[in-house]
Amino acid sequence: MASTVTEEPSKDSASSRPGYGQLLRTRGAWTFLLPGFAARQPFAMLTISIVLLVQHTTGSYGAAGAAAAVTGVSMAVFAPYSGRLADRHGQRAVLIPGVLVHAVSGLTLTVLALAHAPLWALFVAAVPTGASVPQVGPMVRARWGVKLQGSPLMSTAAAFESVTDELTFVVGPLLATALCTAVDPAAGLVTEATLTLVGGLLFAAQRSTQPAVTGGGHARVRHASALRIPGVRVLIVTFLGIGSVFGGMQVSLAAFTESIGSPGLNGVLYGTFAAGNMLAGLVCGAIVWKVSPQRRLLVGYAALALAASGLWAAHSVLVLAALGLLIGMCIAPALITGYTLVESLVPAGARTEAFTWLTGAVALGQAAAVTVAGQLEDRLWGGAGFLVPMGGTLLALITLLALRSRLETRAAGRTVARGVGHRVPVAVD
Repeated sequence: MASTVTEEPSKDSASSRPGYGQLLRTRGAWTFLLPGFAARQPFAMLTISIVLLVQHTTGSYGAAGAAAAVTGVSMAVFAPYSGRLADRHGQRAVLIPGVLVHAVSGLTLTVLALAHAPLWALFVAAVPTGASVPQVGPMVRARWGVKLQGSPLMSTAAAFESVTDELTFVVGPLLATALCTAVDPAAGLVTEATLTLVGGLLFAAQRSTQPAVTGGGHARVRHASALRIPGVRVLIVTFLGIGSVFGGMQVSLAAFTESIGSPGLNGVLYGTFAAGNMLAGLVCGAIVWKVSPQRRLLVGYAALALAASGLWAAHSVLVLAALGLLIGMCIAPALITGYTLVESLVPAGARTEAFTWLTGAVALGQAAAVTVAGQLEDRLWGGAGFLVPMGGTLLALITLLALRSRLETRAAGRTVARGVGHRVPVAVD
């Protein structure tokens, strides 16, 4: 049978007014939350560390953006396979070799950049660096899915995970920027590789909370790709647009702060953007929503596209900080709602893969954005890179409006899995 979860955690957690207090009292939650936070912290440091290091050694934001983009594309391509392997063989079996490869390849990339190796050599090292990024966020979300199956706390858990992700994007860029500017240009990437190794091994050691691996005759059906679900494909496009905001702002804010002679402000501005995301995530998780997640996603994404459209016209630190805060506040509801929809669209046996498709989509959008934004900053006027978040979110919004019917949760679970013990998806709202 597929059910390996006792009913007690769900009963203890569920109530008519689910909240963070009840969520954090879920039995066994802290055993994976703390190691999970440590393991995902370096993720927010990777792109900005590569951009700052390569820009320092080459003098080009275009080259820096391209190197970071190769890492992001590689992660986007391999992340779903990592998620599928975790669903089939267990998270520990994927994490341990992954963090080892990531640490070695990240340090190799650092050495090549400091040695002024040709750009193609940096690209070669960037491929395994991105491919081996541990997908800790999706793994934590999958563990929540096991603990809270059938509970109204699933929406709260999605919000909590978004807040946790954004907390890393407050701390990570600040730490990476401080290390790269005050210590050494390579310090950010070296620290990222070290933290990934230590945090990943600690998280992998938490065996008791990882989703059970089931085999037998139903394995072929149970592990069919989550990409077969139309709603997942729509969410991927949506998350690509979100990735364009992350990537476009990382490069453009770095270029802007250097142009005014205050590169240290880069981490502050990007941290303000992430702080807005985190604060909005806290609010979203505390609200008992009456509006459907599909409508929340449409409204929130339209607000995001509108806010991102004003970035290119901002020419002061205060205006950029205010816009960054507003954009962050718009991103959180879109991310939370997207992850919440996965819980109702995708059966439990394919959720880690589905989460990694969305994470990979953010990485792919970020990779494309840093490439395009870097070229725009090099070739056009200062601040031209801010056109990327505007274009990415507008294109994604058009797609979302056109295909919004695909997000309805009608019998979608049958498309991927009909294994023994699978429960019918229930919308959290």
